[in-house]
Amino acid sequence: MKIGILMTGHPPDTLLEDGLYDTYFERLLDGHGFGFEGWPVCDGIFPDTVEAADGWLITGSKHGAYEDHDWIPPLEDFIRAAHAARRPMIGVCFGHQIIAQAMGGRVEKFAGGWAIGRTEYNIAGQTMAVNAWHQDQVVMKPDSAEVFASNAFCENAGLVYGDRMWTIQPHPEYGSDFIDGLIRTRGKALVPPALLEDACQRLDQPTDRMAVADMMAAFFKKERA
Repeated sequence: MKIGILMTGHPPDTLLEDGLYDTYFERLLDGHGFGFEGWPVCDGIFPDTVEAADGWLITGSKHGAYEDHDWIPPLEDFIRAAHAARRPMIGVCFGHQIIAQAMGGRVEKFAGGWAIGRTEYNIAGQTMAVNAWHQDQVVMKPDSAEVFASNAFCENAGLVYGDRMWTIQPHPEYGSDFIDGLIRTRGKALVPPALLEDACQRLDQPTDRMAVADMMAAFFKKERA
């Protein structure tokens, strides 16, 4: 099964030695038998058609889904086209948000502030820890979506749209090393110091990122009519 990865941003320059965001998901989903191809849609480079891959994954980004970028409207069109063509799609962080927006939901810069580092969620009835890095949230889910992950800070942390789309707000592709890198680079200019320090204190605590990866792989592989 070929997974097309739509990159909606790039890592900070100081963290590029580990690759672009498609590489992070290739490592996360390694061992599940997938092939991969990446398209940097944030640079205006899109697949020719939704049939270019068997399933699609939209990455995180430093950008907001509600911002005025030339590549956002065609990305929303692509999301709706993939949904209509019954091509399974997964969205992570920005990917989670842009899918919700394309499908009729609303994304905002959350008044409650940031979620940074290891964060616990109720995911499908289980308490699971995943690394987070966001202020924007889906504040109104689309009518077609059901919530499968949430916590007190982020009500719509995971959304599923039947058997066509599965999206999650935190970052299973981020290990503690990348969160540490973000704290040292982008975080200093954006996030209150107390939140960064608290996240630093949790860097060595385990997460359930690989269990979430298994959920993602199972969604791509599930039987569909």
